[in-house]
Amino acid sequence: MAKEGYLNKSGTGLTAAFVKHVAQPGKYHDGKGTGLFLLVKPTGGRFWVQRITIRGKRRELGLGSPPIVSLAAAREEAIENKRLARGGGDPLSEKRRARAILTFEEAARKTHAELSPTWKNPKDRAAFLSSMETYIFPRFGAVPLPEVTSADVRQAILAAREKAPGVAKKLTYRCSFVFKWGIAEGMCTDNPSIAQALALPRTDRKPKRRKALRYSDVADCIETVQSSKAWVSTKLALEFLVQTASRSGEVRLARWEEIDTVSATWEIPAERMKMQRPHRVPLSARAMAILDAAATLRDDTGLLFPSIRGKALSDMTLSKLVKELGFDADVHGFRTSFRTWVQERTNFPREVAEAALAHKTGNAVEQAYARSDLFEKRRKMMHAWSTYLESNGGEVVQFTGQN
Repeated sequence: MAKEGYLNKSGTGLTAAFVKHVAQPGKYHDGKGTGLFLLVKPTGGRFWVQRITIRGKRRELGLGSPPIVSLAAAREEAIENKRLARGGGDPLSEKRRARAILTFEEAARKTHAELSPTWKNPKDRAAFLSSMETYIFPRFGAVPLPEVTSADVRQAILAAREKAPGVAKKLTYRCSFVFKWGIAEGMCTDNPSIAQALALPRTDRKPKRRKALRYSDVADCIETVQSSKAWVSTKLALEFLVQTASRSGEVRLARWEEIDTVSATWEIPAERMKMQRPHRVPLSARAMAILDAAATLRDDTGLLFPSIRGKALSDMTLSKLVKELGFDADVHGFRTSFRTWVQERTNFPREVAEAALAHKTGNAVEQAYARSDLFEKRRKMMHAWSTYLESNGGEVVQFTGQN
């Protein structure tokens, strides 16, 4: 028991004054029936300890040290522990579990680290965290994951909508990924970021189409690009993109080992394709000539079109070049120009044009049986496209259907 003079008036329990001044080593019991005592060590260290029976076993739980943990706080925790133990719970296990619970921001960063290898686009990896840092973490990033509510997420998404509607939509999925990770890790039981829980109002925002040049203006754009003072690799990459009707990332990250000069074929691996399946591209004579020019810039990166700094070109580099030269078009829009040319100026079948763009056509049954990539037919079409670009016009291309 505590020394006389430091007891409460009732004659039992410690007092705040005793806790503050006691220096003699020993165990000083609170006498409240909770098993709480103050342990004073010869070194001067002082610790709150609770002796308690948990599921039939005598245990001692550390509850912190004064003055950081006051007598009142230690008593409150001791009472709660005893209540939990009497109900068959394990205060020690609960304490460990509570320490293991991460804040939403900590959980989001761990989720990002696990998901990153599955994202082929570096921009997606960066956007996941940057959007969270801008719109989510300042609002409830410091809140323990299981304590985040649908109201928290909803208000953050609505605020983001006012500044960046497109980002706001992605944030609902990104938050949902974090809660799914937390459920799998046993840190929470619910996902408050699902659509039903958020009840977000619908938006009337219409998707914007990528700006594209008329196919009759594409040759003029290429000529202007080639006459510009841009880095030679940038100019070659842009024309190669147009000639092959490929996506920006497919061209910017293209490597020499993907090129078969004998068959004039470019084989893009599945991991770099949007549909996650390999894609063969027939190369026209002009496309091969572009590669011959690019070979003079070949370096240790292995890239077809390295930047002046010896890295992959950025999508912004190509887009900026086109716009600075006065053409109101997105780089991705050249695929639209190609597709419209096929539709209006040729009679190549739709499925051949769609195959050139690496699009899926038909329903699941058709896709299961129609496994040809129509490569030789596409070679004729890409040759015709290249001829059209070089002549900046020309006759309607007739397709005989013969290989």
